[in-house]
Amino acid sequence: MEKLTTSSEDYLEAIVNLGGTLTNSVRNIDISNELGVTKASVSKAIQVLREDGMVSQEPYGGVRLTPNGLARGMAVLCRHRLLFAFLTQELGIDEQTAEREACGIEHAISDASFERWLAYASKIGLRVKGLPRYYMEYNQQ
Repeated sequence: MEKLTTSSEDYLEAIVNLGGTLTNSVRNIDISNELGVTKASVSKAIQVLREDGMVSQEPYGGVRLTPNGLARGMAVLCRHRLLFAFLTQELGIDEQTAEREACGIEHAISDASFERWLAYASKIGLRVKGLPRYYMEYNQQ
């Protein structure tokens, strides 16, 4: 899988978190508010994601994910939620610190390491808020 920048992954994660899908679009202003960045920053990032084939956007319209963009955005969001749950539930780290650290780790961990971590999380029965059940089940096969 082609490596995206941390920033691009953050934008895809935000779009998924806001309910963006192949058919459901998300407004630039909502992405701006979610990430705490300017609308100009969002426009530039969306241009890069369009060039990378991760999103589509009609002029003056909302942002829709492509199949690749949806897969990458879901993967980053699921990594984040799993890491946050592990840090808070298993290690007892406070939520603010866990949120910040999960955001950093989600971009650094390899796919192979994450798959093993996902299997371990399932084995210990880690409760992950907002993580689609099918994601855990699918990734154990």
